[in-house]
Amino acid sequence: PALACLSDFTEMMRALGYPRLISMENFHTPNFMLVSEVLLWLVKRYEPQTDIPPDVETEQDRVFFIKAVAQFMATKAHIKLNTKKLYQADGYAVKELLKVTSVLYGAMNTKGVERADVSEEDSSKFKFDLGSKIADLKAARQLASEITSKGASLYDLLGKEVELREARTESIARPLEINEAEKVMKIAIDCVLEQVQKTKDMLNNVALDEANLEAKIEKRKLELERSQKRLQTLQSVRPAFMDEYEKIEEQLQKQYSSYLEKFRNLTYMEQLLDDHRRIEQEMFEEAANMLHLTQNRLKEEEQRLLKSGKNDDSDIEIQEDEGSDSEVEDGQIMKQRTATEMLLQG
Repeated sequence: PALACLSDFTEMMRALGYPRLISMENFHTPNFMLVSEVLLWLVKRYEPQTDIPPDVETEQDRVFFIKAVAQFMATKAHIKLNTKKLYQADGYAVKELLKVTSVLYGAMNTKGVERADVSEEDSSKFKFDLGSKIADLKAARQLASEITSKGASLYDLLGKEVELREARTESIARPLEINEAEKVMKIAIDCVLEQVQKTKDMLNNVALDEANLEAKIEKRKLELERSQKRLQTLQSVRPAFMDEYEKIEEQLQKQYSSYLEKFRNLTYMEQLLDDHRRIEQEMFEEAANMLHLTQNRLKEEEQRLLKSGKNDDSDIEIQEDEGSDSEVEDGQIMKQRTATEMLLQG
C-alpha cells in the first residue's frame, strides 16, 4: 500500500505540473527538505497569496512550518493533516501529502483536463486562482447567515404588525406639538453631549493608562536586565560541591561496574548449581533403578537356589561332597542377602 500511495503521489504531482521529478527512492529515508518544498509548493498552488515562512534550518523552524501548513490546510481546505507523520518525512508523510494532491488533482479533473495530456510547457495553464474562490465562498456563507437572521427577525416583526399598526396609526394621527418636539430634541442633544464628554474622559484615561503602562514596561525591562546579569554570574561561577559530585559520580560508576560483574558471576554460579543438582538427581534416579533391578535379580536367584536345594534333599543317594557344595551355596546366598540388605540400607 505504501508503494501504491507513493506511485499515485508521483503521478499526481507530475500531472499538477511540479517542476521536479519525484521517484520512489526519495522517501526511503527521511527527506524533510523535499517534504517542505512539496508542502510549500502545494500551499502556493492552493493560495498564491499565502505568507508561510519557508525557513526550515532549525528544529524550531521546522515545527513552526509544519504547524503553519497544517493549520492553513485545516482552515482553508478543511483537510486534516497528521503533523507527526509529516515531520517524519518518510513514506508515512506521503500519505498525508496525498490528501492535498488528491484534492488539487480532482479539481483539475473537473475542468476536463486529463493527466496524460499535461506537459511541462502547459503546466502554467492549470494554475487556479483559489484565493478569490475562497473569498467568494466566505462572502456567500456570510450572506447566507445574514439572510437567515434577517428572515427570522422579519418573521417576528410581521407577527407583531397587528399590534404595532394601531400604535403607528395613532402616532400619525396625533398632531405635532412644537414645544414637545423641542423638549425631545433638547433631551437628545443633552444625551449626545453627555456621550461626547464620556468619550473625552475615556480618551484622557487612555492617555494616563498608556503612561502608566510605559512606566511599568520600563520597570520590567530593568528587572529583566538585572535578572539576566545575575543569571550570567551564576552560570559563570562553578558550584562548591561540583568537585565532590564528580568524584562521587566516578565512584558510583566503579561500584556499578563491580555490581554488574558480581551479578553476572552470581547468575553463572546459580546456573552451575542448578546443573549440578539436576545431574545428582539423575544419578540418584539411575542408582535407584539399578538397585531395584539388582534386588529383583537377587530375589529370582534366591528362589531358583531354594528350588534346586529342595530337589537335592529329596534325592536318596547324596554324596558328601555334594553336601559340602550345598553348604557353600548356602553361604553364598547368605552373603548375597547381607549385601542386598546393606544396599537397601544405603
